[in-house]
Amino acid sequence: MPALDLTADPVDLCAALVDVPSVSGAEGPLADAVERALREQAPHLELLRSGDAVLARTNLGRERRVLLAGHLDTVPIADNVPSRRDGDLLYGCGTTDMKSGDAVIAHLAATVTEPRHDLTVVFYECEEVEAARNGLLRIEREHRDWLQADLAILSEPTNAGVEAGCQGTLRAEITTRGRRAHSARSWHGTNAIHAAAAVLDRLGAYTAREVDIDGCVFREGLQAVRIGGGVAMNVVPDECVVTVNFRFAPDRDAAAAEAHVREVFDGFDLAVTDLAPGALPGLGEPAAGEFIAATGATPSAKFGWTDVSRFAALGIPAVNYGPGDPNLAHTREEHVDTRQITDTAAVLRRFLSPQER
Repeated sequence: MPALDLTADPVDLCAALVDVPSVSGAEGPLADAVERALREQAPHLELLRSGDAVLARTNLGRERRVLLAGHLDTVPIADNVPSRRDGDLLYGCGTTDMKSGDAVIAHLAATVTEPRHDLTVVFYECEEVEAARNGLLRIEREHRDWLQADLAILSEPTNAGVEAGCQGTLRAEITTRGRRAHSARSWHGTNAIHAAAAVLDRLGAYTAREVDIDGCVFREGLQAVRIGGGVAMNVVPDECVVTVNFRFAPDRDAAAAEAHVREVFDGFDLAVTDLAPGALPGLGEPAAGEFIAATGATPSAKFGWTDVSRFAALGIPAVNYGPGDPNLAHTREEHVDTRQITDTAAVLRRFLSPQER
């Protein structure tokens, strides 16, 4: 395993991270390399290894603490490791999601030895797979004190912009039922697929809500994402299931989101199969305000769901901020503009460094 130079240019460090495969569930070698590099090159940090997560922090007694977090895992490699460069672009699995962000975090952790705010960094595993395996859950259960902070910055790709909070997400199955019959004598049956038209009618008539929170406009959406039914080509179906996905603004909690969906589909058999609350932007908190000022950016709403929700649930204001175009994540041609790596590293260094007097 090659040694990582955390003091190197974050662009070079990103390439080195990409060259160590770390598909979800196989992050061990990369976690080992990150842990070893922090232990050898950042003696000012207290370290903790938890599974394949690596955590480090300062203990300087500062008034506030800032937490920088990034996941080490990637989706399966698509013939895009090792990394390669083409001008200002760095190609490879994880360049955008999110080893460029990890490189920025690791570089700053090692090189900003006297930060203005106490600093915690968290590199965790299994973000790209089912939520139950997410390393943040284990850290919360076993090392809750390591997640205490006044602001959490998750280095998800945002094109170097600030995306505050995140939407919640709910998935539900709506089942319509009928009566089976031979299709040659269809009048003896009741077609459940035809009955699903009423579900689609309600979706077609639905008006999405827009909500302004801390100057960030969240737009909700309720969509059918799957429909299934049918027994055989000569049978009138007696069951049809329409799966809907509700992306909701973070001013609704999980219970309110479920109540809203049940109200929209009142009278139908509905079962919620997945539900994760969103995260409020929290931009009114002092540490968040300082960070926004350091970026010089106008925050926007995060329309997807990210792990900022987990920090928000712990009462920590959280934002998404990192290099990379999220539209390139998980693609075969995944790449990052290296200028965004340089820019985000500079912004975070300015935010963390002691102010001149």
